[in-house]
Amino acid sequence: MHHSFKQLILPILLVAGQMLSAQEKHPFRDPSLPTEQRIQNLLQSLTLEEKISLLGYVSPEISRLKIPAYNWWNESLHGLARAGEATVFPQAIAMAASFNTPLLNQVASAISTEGRAKYNLAIAKDRRLQYMGINFWTPNINIFRDPRWGRGQETYGEDPFLTASMGVAFIKGLQGDDPRYLKTAACAKHFAAHSGPEAVRHSFNAIVDEKDLRETYLYAFKKLVDAGVESIMCGYNRLNGEPCCTSNTLIQKILRKEWGFQGQIVTDCWALDDIWARHKVVPTRVEVAAQALRAGINLDCANILQDDVMKAFKMGMLTPASVDSALYYNFKTQIKLGMFDSPAYNKYNAYGEDSINNPAHIELARKAAEQTMVLLKNKGGILPLDKNKYGSMLVTGENSASIEALVGNYHGMSGNLVTFAEGITKAAGPACAVQYDQGYDNADTTHFGGVWASQCCDLTVAVLGLTPLLEGEEGDAFLSKTNGDKPTLALPEAQVIFMKKLRAAHSKPIIAVINAGSAVDVSAIEPYCDAIILAWYPGEQGGNALADILFGKVSPSGRLPLTFYKSVNDLPDFTNYAMKGRTYRYFNGKAEYPFGYGLSYTTFDYAWNQQPKERYALADTILFSVTVKNTGNFTADEVLQAYIQYPNLERMPLKELKAFKKQTVEKEGSSVFMLSIPMSELQKWDLKANKWKLHKGQYTLCIGKNSEDYVLEKFFSVK
Repeated sequence: MHHSFKQLILPILLVAGQMLSAQEKHPFRDPSLPTEQRIQNLLQSLTLEEKISLLGYVSPEISRLKIPAYNWWNESLHGLARAGEATVFPQAIAMAASFNTPLLNQVASAISTEGRAKYNLAIAKDRRLQYMGINFWTPNINIFRDPRWGRGQETYGEDPFLTASMGVAFIKGLQGDDPRYLKTAACAKHFAAHSGPEAVRHSFNAIVDEKDLRETYLYAFKKLVDAGVESIMCGYNRLNGEPCCTSNTLIQKILRKEWGFQGQIVTDCWALDDIWARHKVVPTRVEVAAQALRAGINLDCANILQDDVMKAFKMGMLTPASVDSALYYNFKTQIKLGMFDSPAYNKYNAYGEDSINNPAHIELARKAAEQTMVLLKNKGGILPLDKNKYGSMLVTGENSASIEALVGNYHGMSGNLVTFAEGITKAAGPACAVQYDQGYDNADTTHFGGVWASQCCDLTVAVLGLTPLLEGEEGDAFLSKTNGDKPTLALPEAQVIFMKKLRAAHSKPIIAVINAGSAVDVSAIEPYCDAIILAWYPGEQGGNALADILFGKVSPSGRLPLTFYKSVNDLPDFTNYAMKGRTYRYFNGKAEYPFGYGLSYTTFDYAWNQQPKERYALADTILFSVTVKNTGNFTADEVLQAYIQYPNLERMPLKELKAFKKQTVEKEGSSVFMLSIPMSELQKWDLKANKWKLHKGQYTLCIGKNSEDYVLEKFFSVK
């Protein structure tokens, strides 16, 4: 006999709820009641002063109702951040390079498990601390429209479709699949059109027309709203003159009314202060507080609402109902997280210490790092390395023993951090003479070490690139002279000189490994090495993952989630938010490495298994499949990328990724990749009609190794 989950659990909840109700006499604590009823009871139980006190991220205790304090500010960009021991996964941009949505979903699920466990452990000690809550202000799904933006490492790259696919996988992993409770609450940020420059982000006005806004900047937000993301964070900037955090266009017209978003809206931290102090579009804090509530803000990551809503109320700018409507969504989220329920109801309350940085999560971090690294060059197939061939090695470079180069920004800490030098030494084994030398210092272009050691060794691995001290968020990247942004794509000069010195000293193999959270100019060092691996900021297992790739335990399968331009001179002005000339979708020049690029240790042949039809209409879905044959001698993952080329109409993208899949293909074997593209995905925003439209004409489905190298093509038409 089968019972549904509801049939089994409801009688238990009803009895327990009645008992609890009798004890507490507060319906908001009764899990058997509808959420709406519980929220209304909470609102009726609180005084106006108490309600206003709960509008900020530091929510105080309401002792008479036995509601504990709660700090809403928490981060989990690629692992729990700033909260002590946690598994550090690869940085977000690296996870995008995996082109592996099921893997990112697993990573997010591990993060939320650790988040619940740390929360349980903290509240058991009555610690209601920042970074110990169970709602997370992540993921960052802004479009990495310009490689100069320091925070681009937090995103899933330059492509709206890849960003949305990764973002949906991530929020589902964070929020879990329990029918009653959220595992943790995810938040899509920063709404909207927020991607630098960092130096002026608190006063910047992004000018974006409706077509670019809909097709590029809002695309991923809409997908995450449709997938049930619990929260949205508004940005610091203005969009077409309106501050994002008081924007009726963004919050009321699009988010609430058009998209039907029923979750919480939180400000970026101190964004409301920006509106009167830096944007200067509203004269006083009190008026900003009133505007924020009227626009639909629910929670302030600062204290303007807590300090000034009562003043606005007394001045007649707000009613008690506007305070209730703001708090409504905060309580809704807390109820979904189980914060007012007995712990016995919620399976997530059982997570404890053994859920944090455990062997399974460490192994997942290693696998994720392996999946994200991108092989950019492999001259003469020097990689993978044959251990029997190399009796001595030098691991060198400032990043080879760097923690910064592993952890990226918005990071946690782990007792299992494995640097590149450590991972390579362990994997090479005790019979190999591995030496380490820092080699260079970015601040010094005249003194170098390790060159003689490199001459004496059979092989050199030089770990170069950037760290989050050179690129990142304003204030965090404290070694950056440009507020965390990059004025150039160039690697530090000392690194280029060092590589030249290594190559001039001998002709033995040199492997370059580059850390970065963005596009860099690889051409400056490319002539001086035999192979290049882009390692991003790969997380706590970066050293082991790099060794696994170097020694052929796995084949590299990362692909670039952004265009590597030859120079910033190929780009429009950094402050220009129009998409013309930007990203692989609109850039007509020659890239150093195109979007989707990445080499493997094997080779693949593609053949149609099921071709698309000749003609489609809006309601249709393009179903197609490709047989991928492994024609090399290495079992490896391949990333099949499907691009659409549109009819030649004004402002059409040159091409767009619309489907992708990563699968393992056994050595000498083959695998069928099945993909689909709903025709609704090919609609474009019609500026005249102010709505989506599927244009008639000829389209091309292009199956490629990357955005420039197509293997199969098929025309189809829309009539």
